[in-house]
Amino acid sequence: MRASAPLAAPSVTPPEFQPLAPAFAERVRASFARQTFMTLLGATLERVEPGKVDISVPYRADLTQQHGYLHAAVTTAIADSACGYAAMTLTSAGADVLSVEFKTNLLRPAAGERFRAEGRVLKPGRTLTVARGDVFAETEGRSTLIATMLATMIVQTGAI
Repeated sequence: MRASAPLAAPSVTPPEFQPLAPAFAERVRASFARQTFMTLLGATLERVEPGKVDISVPYRADLTQQHGYLHAAVTTAIADSACGYAAMTLTSAGADVLSVEFKTNLLRPAAGERFRAEGRVLKPGRTLTVARGDVFAETEGRSTLIATMLATMIVQTGAI
């Protein structure tokens, strides 16, 4: 029997979204500044665009597990926040988001000098928004994918 050639992954261009609120970036930055857990981790917002948010955290020994790798809880936290804030960029001015479900695949040990989570909205909705979060370890200018997340966010208006 002849072996068939491997299937090539289809090229997927991320959709371009239009924000519902003109001050979406300011809302995301203000909300992020109130998130004390991100402050505890030393996380920073690197990008805020419609449907796209990047969050980074530097390597710190106090954020590692027993083998010296960044703890999976930190990796998951920055991916979750990046997905949530990516979803928030597409909500109306009075709305906010909360995570209702996510699944994370830890693809390789989190070894690096800096870690960047890229949250990208896949499907926005009035009630539920689905986002993908990829986490990269950065060392000496090279980025390596270490984790990926699929997340569902609920959009809520009024007080949460």
